[in-house]
Amino acid sequence: MIEIFHELNKENIFFKDDEFLLVKEDSLQLLKKMNDESVDMIFADPPYFLSNNGITCSSGKMVSVNKGKWDTLNSLEEIHTFNTSWLKECQRILKKDGTIWISGTFHNIYSIGMALNELRYKILNNITWYKRNASPNLACRYFTHSTETVLWAKKSEKAKHYFNYSLMKEINNGKQMRDVWDIPTTKKSEKKHGKHPTQKPIALLERIILASTTENQLILDPFNGSGTTGIVATKLNRKYIGIDLEEEFLSLTEKRYKDDVQLSIF
Repeated sequence: MIEIFHELNKENIFFKDDEFLLVKEDSLQLLKKMNDESVDMIFADPPYFLSNNGITCSSGKMVSVNKGKWDTLNSLEEIHTFNTSWLKECQRILKKDGTIWISGTFHNIYSIGMALNELRYKILNNITWYKRNASPNLACRYFTHSTETVLWAKKSEKAKHYFNYSLMKEINNGKQMRDVWDIPTTKKSEKKHGKHPTQKPIALLERIILASTTENQLILDPFNGSGTTGIVATKLNRKYIGIDLEEEFLSLTEKRYKDDVQLSIF
């Protein structure tokens, strides 16, 4: 997989095993070093920019919403410039008929949607991920947040994307799958090696990857986080590249990979 980079500092390779690669580098900078039309599918869970010194509820406890420096920017203009920049590079490296999935909350997803339209992506679906076990609302001054949006798009209007319609219908008891997905938040067992503040459940990534890719295709996650995309990609016999600047989370991904994948605990 290294061949898809026209420039890659080997010192930045955090972990490599067969068709699984983790790179410690600024995502936007590394995306620029990847060849045109080299990736089949992208799943991105970019910063939500929620770190505003507020509080939230986690496991029944009051905790800070601050996640780290990677989750802070000073203005809406900076946020939109950031989103447009990485989405532009993703569009370039996606194969002709490749697709991209982006998850987010209302704090950032509207900027993402605007950037997709500005760059002339074609949005295929606006998935509403319903989390029936979402954390309660401590303020009690508005409705409890229990959904996230997942946008699915192809790189242009004319692109012919892959969609495994029959499989999605099969796992939905023979009925067409709708764009509201009832999937619980991440299980405790999926956090046994450590936690990431925005870790996605395996079930969510399984559905996304099965719906839009075939075996042996290459999946990229430019914001690797806890590595759920890579764990599921490997389980489903896909290739994977994950990018992150935080060594803590790359290390977490490596631990999950060595345990869950290499020991086949699924």
